[in-house]
Amino acid sequence: MSKGSIFLIGPGFIGGEILSNLLNEGYSKITVLVRRESAAASFHQLGITTTLGTLEDSAVIQTQTALHDIVIHSATADHLPSVQAVLAGIAERAKNGFNTIYIRTSGASLLGDTAAGEYGSDTIYDDENPAMIDALPETADHRLMDLAIVNARARLGDKAKVAIMIPPLIYGVSNRDRRLSIQLPTIVRYSLKHGYAGQIGKGLSVWNQVHVADLARGYMTLLHWMKQTNANDVNNNPYWFCENGEELSWGECSAEIERALYHAGRIGGPEPKTVAPENYGDLFGENSRSVLGSNSRSRANRLRSLGWQPREKRTLESLVEDEIPILLKETGEWQGYKPEIASRGSR
Repeated sequence: MSKGSIFLIGPGFIGGEILSNLLNEGYSKITVLVRRESAAASFHQLGITTTLGTLEDSAVIQTQTALHDIVIHSATADHLPSVQAVLAGIAERAKNGFNTIYIRTSGASLLGDTAAGEYGSDTIYDDENPAMIDALPETADHRLMDLAIVNARARLGDKAKVAIMIPPLIYGVSNRDRRLSIQLPTIVRYSLKHGYAGQIGKGLSVWNQVHVADLARGYMTLLHWMKQTNANDVNNNPYWFCENGEELSWGECSAEIERALYHAGRIGGPEPKTVAPENYGDLFGENSRSVLGSNSRSRANRLRSLGWQPREKRTLESLVEDEIPILLKETGEWQGYKPEIASRGSR
């Protein structure tokens, strides 16, 4: 029996891990959106179809969505036109009597506050309590994109099953092409450039974490559940967290970075320092306080109820053993993230 055709938007850090899981499970009808023709060959070798385009190519995204049973959107969490294009393609399929599964990647900066590293928080979001998430303002990070999906449920009816994955800080090295995540590697690169481990404010704010491989398995657990569950039950609560049960302050992360880089002889130590606002350009610019200084605490109770459990190394172990060795080999002067992509670090 066919497992269904899949259109994957964003076959990069997260999407590449999802892709590996899909191939391992025997999905054979997969199309990925690629920005450059030169990137297509590596996918073709795996038996994967490619379509050329960017997130700005709404017509391409809508057309491909209309041709596929399942859409997984794992590119940036902050691109409304691509979300709208997927929803238009789903509506087209619904009009023709076809059902669609849609999983979009949001991010846990959705839950973030304005602490800027100055304090922790007792607020914890539970994905079994969707009303708590529904109460978030439209101005919250990623919220407009999420709302486009939330508001589409009624008009799409039982022809669409939609879900929003909301990952926290993602860490680890991807298996397929050895990519790194964004938030902690950015702190490492900043620290190497400036000679000290940087943190926002006092480093007291807290986030959850998840390894990219555990996250990808979370998508698969969610996909399996969506395929066997009726649309009303799926759409009743579209929110899904995925975290490894660990919470760390940004200061704890910077302290571990300091120890690792000092041991490698690359910085002088002895402890993290607060990053001056004039240096935010070497982090995430004007987004630095929210990306690296907010509180964002969540509980992935729904995935755990389906049997998902984290298996990979914990955050700091992975950082020291897997990520920092790669970062130490980088050359060239670090200039921070460009404004147009800085928000991607705010998962």
